Amino acid sequence: MLRAHPLSCLSPYRSLHAMTTAATPRLPVTAIIAPGWDQPRWQRALVAAAPGLEVRLWPDLGDVSEIEAVLLWKQPAGALAGMSRLGLAQSLGAGVEHLLNDPAIGDHVALGRAVDPAMTGEMVRFVVHAVLAISVDAAGYRAQQAAGLWEERSVPGGALRVGMLGLGELGAAAAQALAGLGFTVTGWSRSARQVAGVTCLSGADGLNQLIAGTDCLVNLLPLTDETRGLIDARLLARLPRGAHLVNVARGGHVVEADLLAALDDGRLASATLDVTAVEPLPQSHPFWSHPKIVLTPHVAAASTPETMAPILAESLRRHAAGRPPLDPVERTRGY
Repeated sequence: MLRAHPLSCLSPYRSLHAMTTAATPRLPVTAIIAPGWDQPRWQRALVAAAPGLEVRLWPDLGDVSEIEAVLLWKQPAGALAGMSRLGLAQSLGAGVEHLLNDPAIGDHVALGRAVDPAMTGEMVRFVVHAVLAISVDAAGYRAQQAAGLWEERSVPGGALRVGMLGLGELGAAAAQALAGLGFTVTGWSRSARQVAGVTCLSGADGLNQLIAGTDCLVNLLPLTDETRGLIDARLLARLPRGAHLVNVARGGHVVEADLLAALDDGRLASATLDVTAVEPLPQSHPFWSHPKIVLTPHVAAASTPETMAPILAESLRRHAAGRPPLDPVERTRGY
């Protein structure tokens, strides 16, 4: 009678545990839950950055009680149910609301933000392109081209005053890049910050000052209870008439009905929107056809597995050693 090999009764996911040693802390059993993304590509990049790492892919997670770390982007409701050993939840993209709002992620679970120089560079290029297009009135010249009109337009150029909401990793980098191009840039954050070449403001009075002196408002704030719906009719009314909005943070920052009203009455000259309250944007939404809106499908700063993997691997190693991830989330602040 044939007898089964002693290891054959184990889950196939368990085989990598033999690769660890007593001298090196075992890396946590890790799951990637990012529906719609190329999860196998992320898996290959992670294993290359952390040989021996066991990576499971949604939805085939095996025994979820074995999973100790999760790498997440817009995980389905209930996806983390039964993960009794979960100790680390790491975002794969900019933003952490999907970590903070998941009831399966208890207070004992360490939370990690995605901070990747390559992603920061993508965001900077997107914001710079959007602001430059506004400064030269690219939309106006496109309309003249369609009408067969050869005529010079009056444009703000470098006199365009840029207001940056949010001076975190992405906001500070974008603000510095714009200042380096000669724009006058004022930045606002909840707490006081210092960014070279940028006038930095904070608090309620600082926000009012920034809004009153801004021709192009760029939003890169985190989405928290305090910032949700911040860009509403009251804020838009305090901008100089004919100002522009660039939103590359979250759709939840903007009260969409108020934005449409400000565009329609001329208070706002244009809006460049990479994010919307509901994504994908419903086909019936008025943003699609509004002549003053430039719309892109949340592509300003995409995560790249090959550049993110070494950062994620280091956070997993730190977690295995009992240390916080590289870029921890502060629950009380919401980011």
